[in-house]
Amino acid sequence: MKLQGRVAIVTGAASGIARATAIHFAREGAAVMAMDRDAEGLLETVHAIHSQGGQAESYILDVSKSAETQAAVRATMDRFGDLHILFNGAGILAYGTVLETPEEVWNRLLAVNLTGTFLFCQAVLPHMMQKGRGSIINVASTTGAHDACAHATAYVSSKGGVTLLTRSMGIDYARQGIRVNAICPGPTDTPMLRKAMTPDQLTAFAASFPMGRLGQPEEIAKAAVFLASDDASFVTGALLYVDGGQTAEV
Repeated sequence: MKLQGRVAIVTGAASGIARATAIHFAREGAAVMAMDRDAEGLLETVHAIHSQGGQAESYILDVSKSAETQAAVRATMDRFGDLHILFNGAGILAYGTVLETPEEVWNRLLAVNLTGTFLFCQAVLPHMMQKGRGSIINVASTTGAHDACAHATAYVSSKGGVTLLTRSMGIDYARQGIRVNAICPGPTDTPMLRKAMTPDQLTAFAASFPMGRLGQPEEIAKAAVFLASDDASFVTGALLYVDGGQTAEV
């Protein structure tokens, strides 16, 4: 029970990596406020936590709206009385080069993936600074943190921004007792990836990496537990690659 007695916000918790992280945080003893725009998916996540004896509530919001992120943090404090962990897992994906990416798509990817991360950090930091402790975990990507890829201009740009935001905050708030790190998942078997590729494309994609398979959301979630816990007490400003060897080979 590495997170016993702690309170965590998990955004993007209706599916994928963030859902798995919310479930693993609760297994380790944390009270979880699971957040997303997808009300039905959130209920499934909270039900999964409750069925295992964990503590969780759901909260519906758009992470790109400052007023909503501020209200979400206040609601968490009102419900659970404290806040120790923020996991910024909300994210979206779109493909296209610069010439193929409409301005509205560019703006929405940046708004969710990068601005949403920034706004939640901005909302939780005053409380964490007052307490002199906290762990913020952002979700970047191997694509954007380590390298780029073709035909994903907006996504790569947003995740590249998350990596440098993470490092910047790791420096700025280290002496206030707040640790800020990023997980950089490699190709992971999530609904978002399955919507982007056909089954045959996924199989070929997975086979091209050293481990020859996709990662599982639970494997990323276990890394998040490490970063959230006291086991990572001397880790801040770090990018943790959980990618089956992808970036080692690239």
